[in-house]
Amino acid sequence: MNHRLVFHILGLVLQVEAALMLPSLAISLLYQDGDHMAFLLSAAITLGAGFLLSLLKRDGAKMQARDGFATVGLTWIFLSLFGALPYVFSGVIPNYAEAVFETASGFTTTGASVLTFIEGQPRGILFWRGQTQWMGGVGVLVLALALFPKLGEGSVYLMRAESPGPIKSKLTPRLRDTAKILYTIYIGLTAAEVLCLCLAGMPLYDAVVHAFTTISTGGFSVKNASIGAYNSLVIDWIVIIFMFLSGINFSLLFAALRRNLKTVWRSEELRCYTVTTMVASGLIVVDLVVRAGRMLNLDTVTDAVFQMVTLMTTTGYMTDDYVLWPAFSQIVLIIVMLMGGCAGSTAGGIKHVRAVLLGKSLVRDLRRILHPRQVTTIKCDGERVSEQILSGIAVFFFTYILLLMAGTLIVAWDGVDFITAFGASLTCLSNVGPGFGTMGPTGNFSALSDVSTVVLTLNMLLGRLEIMPLLLLLFPGLWKK
Repeated sequence: MNHRLVFHILGLVLQVEAALMLPSLAISLLYQDGDHMAFLLSAAITLGAGFLLSLLKRDGAKMQARDGFATVGLTWIFLSLFGALPYVFSGVIPNYAEAVFETASGFTTTGASVLTFIEGQPRGILFWRGQTQWMGGVGVLVLALALFPKLGEGSVYLMRAESPGPIKSKLTPRLRDTAKILYTIYIGLTAAEVLCLCLAGMPLYDAVVHAFTTISTGGFSVKNASIGAYNSLVIDWIVIIFMFLSGINFSLLFAALRRNLKTVWRSEELRCYTVTTMVASGLIVVDLVVRAGRMLNLDTVTDAVFQMVTLMTTTGYMTDDYVLWPAFSQIVLIIVMLMGGCAGSTAGGIKHVRAVLLGKSLVRDLRRILHPRQVTTIKCDGERVSEQILSGIAVFFFTYILLLMAGTLIVAWDGVDFITAFGASLTCLSNVGPGFGTMGPTGNFSALSDVSTVVLTLNMLLGRLEIMPLLLLLFPGLWKK
């Protein structure tokens, strides 16, 4: 590994994080909630550490794949460690392990929280919670690629390691231009939602924070009751639409903006994502009407669609306590939590494209049993998918299930029931936010031990980076020059 290059980039990213603490500092000064010194001190420490690391001069060597994976893994760990400082210095979350959990939950756009009371917290802190999710949505290193001059040949490995999904593609020949396009779309969606929410009657501060956490599919709210606190069907449907859009591959949104509708309609993942949304929502509506005895009206349909979309896109907002719903509806929600959104979006989960390709692999293997000599290739969107990608998907899915079970086992050691332990592990690994049982939409993660808190923090980072960048840090061979 090129240590000097990796830590030089890490220093630049920490400086970006320090600069991005300034808006929260401004909010804290504006509302005079007493948390401005916490942000000032945190920004100074983060900037100092970043400046010292950036002084490591690069030796001019080209970045290799291992350098990209190491940079991404270390960057997200350091972002969480330094991003936790405002919580600790302000006294909002004095336990550092819990503060790191809250920060990692922000950057990974998970939305799981240890805070028991949201509305009484300083507005600067709540803004920082929302901003960490917005920063982590597309990726902090993608932002660095857009801000800084070219980080060197081979920097494509940074985007490949940080961007979710098994199939990577650039929107333009130049990686920096791709990063700028991604953030242009990202900022455009955020601004559009702020405008819509304000027109629907939401206060500007609330609209900005909720736009941050919707477009990033993060789910942190400034209200204890989340979106349900506004009791507005108009706001609910605005959030549903923007959550759905944020769960779509950004390359397809770019194609739609360029009126390249043929590319959009050809996407098998988008079709699967759309059909899953409609079918899962319909099943929950029927279950709520038949088994829960609710009236078939707009409120019931809105609650069903909202909770389904918010969990499938791994946003994690709440308008109703789905833990009180019938078991059938909860199982449907668990399935969509596992599926997640589309590759190349801000959503978590295993991604629909992996589910599509795993299904095609199953059909191909069944055909091989019937026709051993038949040679069949798997295609997605009309293009052949290599065996290397298919093998990687199988390994990813196996590792994902293994980590899910390990997380469940460790959390269960805290004495919680199986549903709570499984839900906590699933929601953190899939970057959803609320789980089931006592850690459902009306609960939080504050009752966990420090061991479980650290394990779930790692689960969130593993889920956001899709496992491999962090696991590679455990291999001694990665650290050799």
